[in-house]
Order: sequence, then C-alpha cells, then structure tokens
Amino acid sequence: MFGADEVDNLTKEQRHKNMRNIRSSDTSIEVMLRKELWARGFRYRKNYAALPGKPDITLTKYKIAIFCDSEFFHGKDWYTVLLPRIRNGENPEYWEKKITRNMERDNEINRKLNYLGWTVIRFWGKDIAKNTEECIAVIKDCIFDQTVNNIECSHELPDLPDEDI
Repeated sequence: MFGADEVDNLTKEQRHKNMRNIRSSDTSIEVMLRKELWARGFRYRKNYAALPGKPDITLTKYKIAIFCDSEFFHGKDWYTVLLPRIRNGENPEYWEKKITRNMERDNEINRKLNYLGWTVIRFWGKDIAKNTEECIAVIKDCIFDQTVNNIECSHELPDLPDEDI
C-alpha cells in the first residue's frame, strides 16, 4: 500500500492482475529457504496439511514448523508503518480487516502448534531474502536447543496489543 505522498503507477486492472498472481505456496522466499536447508542436509515437508496452519516448511524430526510471512499480508510494523499507509490508501476498511484477521490467525496457529508440542519459527520475507544465513542459524539453534538441552525454543511474532484498531 502507498502513503499519501506516494503514487501507485499501475491501473486498477494491472493492480488486480498483480494481486491475483500472488501465490500462497512455493513463493520465492520459501524456495530460497528450502534450498538452503536442503543443501545443508535438512529434510522437510512442504505445506504439511496434518498441522494447523499448514506450515510452509516442517522439520518433522525436530517438531519445528516454519512460516515464511510476507511483510504486507502478515502485518509487519503494523501500528507504526503499515496501518497508517493502509488508512491513506485505497479500500482501507477491507485491507485493515484482512490483515488484522491474518495476524490474529497467525497467533491462533502459533498457540495450537505450541500446545501440540511444536516449535514455531516465523520469518519475514525480507529477512529470508537478505539474511538467509541468519535464518538458517536460528533454525540450527532451535534444533540444538531441542536435542542437547531438551528445551523448546520459540521464534514467533509478538502478540498483538489489546488495543482496538
């Protein structure tokens, strides 16, 4: 979405086509992270339907569920950056409701998976793209913590504040 001082250079038809082509699985960030994991010998399941939320990458051996979240659709910097931009953009009610529900669903899925004994790791798309090595290090640290120290690690989105939006 764009702020008041930014302009969308696409027509409504072009924007519609772009939005329609956004994929929910096998995104470039997922593929990038999966390739790195595979190259390092980690075997995983993609979009594992047996778990709540169908995690993008599932390391079943270690009970780790990994989600690769896009900044826009999952509300990165929601109160400070994204929400003000959405409110200044086109169709703000729709986008605010949609993204708020996505963030709530993410938290519900995190709680369900944690209850089932799974470790949840959520990465932002840009973190994967720019710092893939750090993402791999986080995953390795979780595996180490689970296997050596027998403790559950958690790398998830923070809970939403109890404010009304």
